Amino acid sequence: MGTMDIIDSTDLLSRTYKAEDYCSTDEAAKVLGVSLRTIRLWVESGALQAWKTPGGHRRITVRSLQKLVEERERVNRGSPPAPNPATDTLLVVDDDADMLRLYELHIPEWKLPLALEFAHDGFDALLKLGERRTALLVTDLNMPGMDGFRMVRTLRANPHYRDLPIVVVTGMDRSSIEALGLPRDIPVFQKPLAFAELRLAIEQRLAAAAGAATK
Repeated sequence: MGTMDIIDSTDLLSRTYKAEDYCSTDEAAKVLGVSLRTIRLWVESGALQAWKTPGGHRRITVRSLQKLVEERERVNRGSPPAPNPATDTLLVVDDDADMLRLYELHIPEWKLPLALEFAHDGFDALLKLGERRTALLVTDLNMPGMDGFRMVRTLRANPHYRDLPIVVVTGMDRSSIEALGLPRDIPVFQKPLAFAELRLAIEQRLAAAAGAATK
């Protein structure tokens, strides 16, 4: 399912619902152009406000859905937050809970001058990019909702994010990655991951970005 144009999404909401109304998870997924699994994650995280019917079906407030649509527009078109070394982040994007746990165990040991943050798919990552300045992005490619390829294309098309350092960690084979058009300047590591190699790549990318910023 492709992501709907932001104007079309807003129009759909205004035509169909009043502000105090609710919509189903299917309808929310259609408006935002993401999977049902992603909608459930956002409900569980509080990004979308919802309640359950006696039959166990989620009903999402259109007000919170509208807010998320507007946030997507701001992220896709706006400028990134200003640099702040004390709160800049290393953002890791992966839908595998076990893999995220491994990142959580290993990366803090490297004592990087960055806060570690996680996202579950590309769209979730784009929202987080709009909240705090990201110094480096580590991402999977095969994810529900917005996958890594689409996320990278979105970032490279935005002048504010096209130079964001990116490292890919994936279980996909290299021929598939090349066929789907990942930019060749992005380093790719295969799963199962050798974390020592990832650490070196991250430190090199951060050093190169810092050097470019001082020129």
